[in-house]
Amino acid sequence: MDLTNIPSGVITGDALVALFKAAKEQGFAIPAVNCSSSSTCNAVMEAAAKAKSPVIIQVSQGGGQFVGGKGLDDLGVDKMAASVAGSVAIAYHVRSVAKFYGIPVVVHSDHCAKKLLPWFDGMLAANKDFFEKTGEPLFSSHMLDLSEEPDEENIELCVKYFKQMVPMKLFLEMEIGITGGEEDGVNNEDVDPEKLYTTPEQVYAVYQALAPIGEAFSIAAAFGNVHGVYKPGNVKLSPEKLGKHQAYTKAQLGCTTDKPIFLVMHGGSGSTDNEIQEAVSNGVVKMNIDTDTQWAYWDGLRAFEAKSRDYLQGQIGNPEGSDKPNKKYYDPRKWVREAEKAMVKRVGVSLEKLNAVGKLGDAYKAPTPEIASHQCADFKKSSPMGDINPISIAIGAIIGFALAKAM
Repeated sequence: MDLTNIPSGVITGDALVALFKAAKEQGFAIPAVNCSSSSTCNAVMEAAAKAKSPVIIQVSQGGGQFVGGKGLDDLGVDKMAASVAGSVAIAYHVRSVAKFYGIPVVVHSDHCAKKLLPWFDGMLAANKDFFEKTGEPLFSSHMLDLSEEPDEENIELCVKYFKQMVPMKLFLEMEIGITGGEEDGVNNEDVDPEKLYTTPEQVYAVYQALAPIGEAFSIAAAFGNVHGVYKPGNVKLSPEKLGKHQAYTKAQLGCTTDKPIFLVMHGGSGSTDNEIQEAVSNGVVKMNIDTDTQWAYWDGLRAFEAKSRDYLQGQIGNPEGSDKPNKKYYDPRKWVREAEKAMVKRVGVSLEKLNAVGKLGDAYKAPTPEIASHQCADFKKSSPMGDINPISIAIGAIIGFALAKAM
């Protein structure tokens, strides 16, 4: 499948499904990098642009809260409201600049456990408002991680939300089976090891429930994955199980497609290159990246500080003279950029490991956007919603959810 017809900028709906189908057919996956600032978003898009590859930017509940402002805690602002506001802000930032990078970009929200559903509901409210004005959702996709719940409840809730998402052209990622380790406040370090390996029957049960509603969904099936950072070989992965999931579903459906399911890989740190390649060959179209890019961002800053330490001890005075200014060293734009450059390199490594480099090809021609071009909604006064801010709508949804739960 050719990628030349997939537009640059934020993609949603049919374009996103087409991208994942192409990934399955061509044997590559797209890195989904957790971002918690405009700077990290830009680094991810820069890396993908240099590699001529599509990319996924994702925000977690904690990342969204950070973007909303950690100081909001001290002001008594509800944590979920801050998380929605920050997540929506990330989506708007990416929509404002993505076209200039000339690549397809997916805007995704990461793990949402049951206790975080108010965050999910708030983002859906923002999507609905954006969709009513533009005909497409604000985000490209969202993840529900209800893997800690019984399978029946997990699937039931996914069906409920997927039915809300399909009319808005939103893609759903769900998880069945548990990814070990700890990430963003969700701790599965002491989980039963058996739960780290999803069965083919579990995967097919999800497919049976979601496929009648729409094709825009993926499954994060556990095969020993662990969140966090580990030396290659210290995490016991079984990527061959993913091939068994595909074969089982194919047999149940009686179809000719060898890989009927979009699969997702979590907890990739510590995976060997061969394990990643086998996972991709078995239909993994998306792989989450967080720990390694966090380190890379910090390492870029660390290296800059070590190199420029004598120029970072005061506003005035350095080895060149006691009256010499140091502004060009401590200006945040200087050291943040050094962090970005290191992160760009690390995202590039992930793109290479996932066979995504150059997948857009030389024939891919992204139109040069005008200076005022963006992919944000045109909120007109004539709109039935007037000039109500979409973040206010999303926060209202959270308050409504809390009130309903209390009644």
